[in-house]
Amino acid sequence: MRDQQELPHKMRAIDPELPGGPEVLAVVDRPVPLPGVGEVLIRVHAAGVNRPDVVQRQGHYPPPAGSTSILGLEASGVVVALGEGVGNVRIGDPVTALLPGGGYADYVVANEKLCLPVPAGMHFLEAAALPETYFTVWSNLFRVGGAKAGDTLLIHGGTSGIGVAAIDLGRVFGIMVIVTCGTDAKCRAAEKLGAALAINYRSGDFAPRVREFTEGRGVDLVIDMVGGNYVGRNLVCLAENGRHISIAFQQGRATEIDLSLLMRKRLHLTGTMLRPRPLAEKAAIADDLREKVWPHFAEGRLQARIDQIVPMENAASAHRRMEAGDHIGKLVLSMM
Repeated sequence: MRDQQELPHKMRAIDPELPGGPEVLAVVDRPVPLPGVGEVLIRVHAAGVNRPDVVQRQGHYPPPAGSTSILGLEASGVVVALGEGVGNVRIGDPVTALLPGGGYADYVVANEKLCLPVPAGMHFLEAAALPETYFTVWSNLFRVGGAKAGDTLLIHGGTSGIGVAAIDLGRVFGIMVIVTCGTDAKCRAAEKLGAALAINYRSGDFAPRVREFTEGRGVDLVIDMVGGNYVGRNLVCLAENGRHISIAFQQGRATEIDLSLLMRKRLHLTGTMLRPRPLAEKAAIADDLREKVWPHFAEGRLQARIDQIVPMENAASAHRRMEAGDHIGKLVLSMM
C-alpha cells in the first residue's frame, strides 16, 4: 500500500456471524482492510442496500471465495489509500464503487476499475445508490439484451431500484418500458417516473395486458427477477425474436415452459449474475457507464431515486422495508 493517510486499525461494520432475520444486522468492530494490487481504500460515506444483501443475510447467497463476509455490494466515499499499481484514481477522489462485499462498513476496499466518479452535484448518499443497480440494468438491457431505440421492455418490480433505473434508462435511450407492481399506488408511481404502462400483478395475469397494450405484437425484451411461473407468462409477452433475460428467481429457480412457443417465435433465453462475473467484464460495464450514462447524471437527465436513508445502525429497518416490498427506489445506509 502506498500514499497512506493516518488510518485507524478498527472500524464499524455489519458482519453477521450466523444467518437469520434482520435482527442479526448488528454493528461490530472489524479490522480496517488494506488495499492490494490495483485496489483502493475508500472511507465510506454511504452504502446501497440491495436484494442480494437480504439473501446473503438469510444464508442463501454466500460471498465469492476470498471476499469479505461484510454485507454491501456498493458504496460511495472518499479514496484514502492506494494499493500498488493504481494509476487512475487518486487520494481524495470522491467515488462510488461496485463491490464483491464490504460496503456496510466505515472503510472498504474496491478495485480501481470498478470505481466511478461521484457525478457533479450529487451527494454521496445519492451516489451510493447507483453502482449495483446501473451495472445490472445497463449490462442486461444493452450488453446482453441488445436493446436499441424503439424497442419495448417488460420488467417486473417496477418500483424497485432495478425497476426505476430501467424506466429512467428507457426514457433517456428511447426504449418503451412496461412494468408490473404490487399495488395501484406503486403503478401510479412507476407511470409518473415514465413507465408507458404499469400493471398491478395482483389484479390478474399481466400477459394479456401486455399483449393488448402492444396491439398483439409483444415486447422485444423481458428482464425477469421473479422466476417460477412468471417465465412461461413472460414468453407469451415476447414478440418474435424476443429476448428473455433472467437475473434472479425470487419465486423459485424451477419453471416449466412451452417449447413450441419458444421455437415458433424464435425466442432467446439467457440469464446473468453480476457478482461472480470476471473483473474484466465488470470493468467493461464500468467503462460503458462512465462514457454513456454518467454524463446524463451530471447534466440532470438522470437522477438517483432514493426511497429512504437510514443510519448504518438501523440497517435492520432497511432490510425489513425491502423484504416487505414497501420501497420505491433505493434504500441507503449512511455511515457519516
